[in-house]
Amino acid sequence: RAIHNNSPRRNKPFIAINCGAIPAELLESELFGYESGAFTGATKTKPGKLELADGGTIFLDEIAEMSVNLQAKLLRVIQTKEIERLGGIESKKIDVRFISATNKDLKKLIAEALFREDLYYRLKVVEIKLPSLRDRKEDIEELVKYFIEKYKGNKSNILITDEALSILENYNWPGNIRELENVVQRAIILSDSNIIQKKDLPQEIVDEYCDSNCEKS
Repeated sequence: RAIHNNSPRRNKPFIAINCGAIPAELLESELFGYESGAFTGATKTKPGKLELADGGTIFLDEIAEMSVNLQAKLLRVIQTKEIERLGGIESKKIDVRFISATNKDLKKLIAEALFREDLYYRLKVVEIKLPSLRDRKEDIEELVKYFIEKYKGNKSNILITDEALSILENYNWPGNIRELENVVQRAIILSDSNIIQKKDLPQEIVDEYCDSNCEKS
């Protein structure tokens, strides 16, 4: 979204789609859209995400979850800049920036014939490797502040104690940023004040911190 917002496309649509959250048989119709009568239940024409993103950006999250057959169709769109709705007979030109993300090893999937090599190199124009949260713990404080603002609801001026922040910074975060987000949201819900304290954090995270930092009785 930051790439989109800082580009000439910022006044055009930004559309995100999670390829792993939509069943494979539905993902194609979500991306390409369909004409009325294209399949059972298609009672009206519906434009797809690619068409709706025309002029803007489409973000394909978890692209490694996309089927190989659909990968081939996506590759054709990138090459020709044309789409065709399911059940349609006419192609439509589109101008879309593609951004994709995955936490999988695509080269390994290519070797296993689970990801198309030609699509990989077509998408890999600019590659950004984002380190795991455990490898950039200096970001945790800013992320905690961001998630507090996001989930504070009717509460105001929510703070976090230095001790609670130290506990979060000490943890290894196997679930990465999503896990941190869930922990902050949980802490806000459980806190009986406007200050997130050690007692508001999950016990397993506190225990890991205490194993190396707390005084033994």
